[in-house]
Amino acid sequence: MSTVRRPDHRSEQHGSHRSARSVHSAGLRHVLTHLITPLLMCIGMGLAYLGAFANPAPHHLPVAVVGSGRSAQLLAQSINDKAGGDLEVRTVADRSAAVERLKHQDIFGAYVIHAQGASKGAAKGATSGGMKSATGGAGGDGAAGGSAKQAPELLVATAGSDTSASVVQKVFTPIAAHQGAPLKVTDVAPTAEDDPTGQGIFFLLVAISIGSYASVAVIGGAGAVLPIRLRAVLAIGTSFVVGLIGTAFAGPVFHLVDHGLRGLWLMAWLYSAGILLIGTGLHTFLKRWTTLGVMALFVMLNFTSSGGIFRPEMQNGFFAALHSFWNGAGFVEGTRSHVYFDDYGLSGHVWTLVWWLVAGLVMVGVAALAERRRRTAAAEAAANAAAVAAAAVAATVPEPVPSPAPERGSWLERAAGTVQVAGGVGAEVGDGAADVDAAVAAEVEVDAEVEMEEAVGV
Repeated sequence: MSTVRRPDHRSEQHGSHRSARSVHSAGLRHVLTHLITPLLMCIGMGLAYLGAFANPAPHHLPVAVVGSGRSAQLLAQSINDKAGGDLEVRTVADRSAAVERLKHQDIFGAYVIHAQGASKGAAKGATSGGMKSATGGAGGDGAAGGSAKQAPELLVATAGSDTSASVVQKVFTPIAAHQGAPLKVTDVAPTAEDDPTGQGIFFLLVAISIGSYASVAVIGGAGAVLPIRLRAVLAIGTSFVVGLIGTAFAGPVFHLVDHGLRGLWLMAWLYSAGILLIGTGLHTFLKRWTTLGVMALFVMLNFTSSGGIFRPEMQNGFFAALHSFWNGAGFVEGTRSHVYFDDYGLSGHVWTLVWWLVAGLVMVGVAALAERRRRTAAAEAAANAAAVAAAAVAATVPEPVPSPAPERGSWLERAAGTVQVAGGVGAEVGDGAADVDAAVAAEVEVDAEVEMEEAVGV
């Protein structure tokens, strides 16, 4: 009877299945970990966009009634009482003063009453249907309050905000209806012919922002092996190109603006450079979470507070507060001021962009210090490892034993043996260091690929 044992195929199959389950478990854990980023993006985008745009309503929206007499003051007071804080109605002396305030964006609508005796009917319309129309539709079904020699006029500036102009028109349309005359609407600051709503500047902001924060993933990921100074130079150069692309879109490609392209490019470059430098600095600390970080800063909080769709007077207090200093608002309002409002208030918006650029330079400086400390710590660790390796080599060399009659050539053989032992240990240490370097390089490459995929996927 043979004593040779046959191989246990069931045991081998069980071992292979166990190995496959282990690989699948590790792969599933890896995928689930990376799914955290897009899920957080979904939550953040929903909270930001719906919180900012879902229920727009005026909050102390400034408008004016043109006139210096008691009738204008009564009309303004009646509208204020009915608005309940939604509007801030003031009076201005004449039409030219109202136009000037519109072009300075101090007000977003001015109601001009040309007819005598029309104030009585206007006040009646304000108390009966004005704010109903502002929140829900056109309106006012009362009778005419007085005979009008000339139709009342509403002055607006759609270049400042088309949505705000629409809200103002809904407020004053029923007031004019109670005078028995249609409302004449005059746009004192119209937008470009190819951008009738004025929202092209907002979508230009979107294009420049995506080009900037997606480049952060490339520079920070694929360029992680480069020194921080060179990465900062790449960021500034990339922002130069992104600014040129945005200017081409605004001018010769889509004709969103018909003049002021040099100033627009300067603001686009400042805006893009701020994003790229901040993102490049953040990558040192956030690594693969950098894409989520720059999206939170320059998409979720940025687009919603820029004023490109709704001005801060049409949003809640949080996004209205961000509008006063966020870089997207600086670009949108700066472009509007430069193109449509004769540079009024432009310096303040440019300074907003400059301060964000300075913040980016500071962020890069902090990242450079952190990377220098990491390199110093790594060099100390390598020196300690080398000292340990040298001690191990010394421990493997046998101490010489004196011999009364050494044979010829024996010291040469011992020296050769010592060199072989030291060489073998040194080779092992070198192979280990090479393996560590290869592993680090592979990890950096994988992180860069994952980060770029996340950025492009969004």
